[in-house]
Amino acid sequence: MRIAIDAMGGDNAPDEIVKGVVEAAGVFPDVSFTLVGDEKRILPFLSNKERIEIIHTEEVIEATDEPVRAVRRKKNASLVLMAKEVSEGRADACISAGNTGALMTAGLFVVGRIDGIERPALAPTLPTINGDGFLFLDVGANADAKPEHLLQYALMGSIYAEKVRGVANPRVGLLNVGTEEKKGNELTKAAYQLISEANLNFVGNVEARDLLDGVADVVVTDGFTGNVTLKTIEGTAMGLFSMLKTTLTSSVTTKLAAAVLKPKLSGLKKMMDYSEYGGAALFGLKAPVVKAHGSSNSTAMFHAIRQTRDMLSNNMIETISSAVTQKE
Repeated sequence: MRIAIDAMGGDNAPDEIVKGVVEAAGVFPDVSFTLVGDEKRILPFLSNKERIEIIHTEEVIEATDEPVRAVRRKKNASLVLMAKEVSEGRADACISAGNTGALMTAGLFVVGRIDGIERPALAPTLPTINGDGFLFLDVGANADAKPEHLLQYALMGSIYAEKVRGVANPRVGLLNVGTEEKKGNELTKAAYQLISEANLNFVGNVEARDLLDGVADVVVTDGFTGNVTLKTIEGTAMGLFSMLKTTLTSSVTTKLAAAVLKPKLSGLKKMMDYSEYGGAALFGLKAPVVKAHGSSNSTAMFHAIRQTRDMLSNNMIETISSAVTQKE
């Protein structure tokens, strides 16, 4: 299998991106890579060229670019050429830590949707207190959604959780303002009915405050609500760690305590780092398209590659396509 990588996407490109690819090439001998970007900037970090090719381009889609306009006008941008490698059959999947909107646009219009999937969904795996994590979709691919879209999200998420994450009979929850069946707005009420009638392990409505307790293996919502929830979780986690750091460095006594607690706190921070689970997959496309975090280091890129490889190895796209066909 071959994975195309946008070497110029993200805050730490190209050095951390390339280092992550080199590490993955050493661990996964069944994967070849195509790095797309400025060859002069890539080569200094390419310590091992085995099974790694470079497509040279100096054009880049910046984080500040308007996504649709950038994809249309910057035909030779690293992100666009990466997507073309997939659409034209030279790569099986692609990964970028660059402009999220541009990647979603390229995924939709260059790679293309699976027949029968009306809207793609952006889905990261978030950490839980027990360490199992849960798949959360949609977190921003579509701000508005219909009940049928949430049903498709639930179906795709369940397949991913089972096939890629190895969760037997994954529990699917619908994000809502209460757990009662009749709670919520018109969207969630209609979606509840559709998902409950599907052949899924539906556990009903789940509340945002229970997400990190591992109340479900897959949680579905519209992209607006999902994005707000995701950023609230991120902000809260960063705020708590910042307050904890301030407290533990406020006096000689707390600094001594911090020295003792440091290994435990480092372990806690790693457990709550969702980059350890890989990137956010864009579900519903004809090939795996994965959005790595914009601040990805080499470790985060390695895990995004591992995740993408697992998606390919477990034929996830074919399974989703087959499941959608059977639903029609």
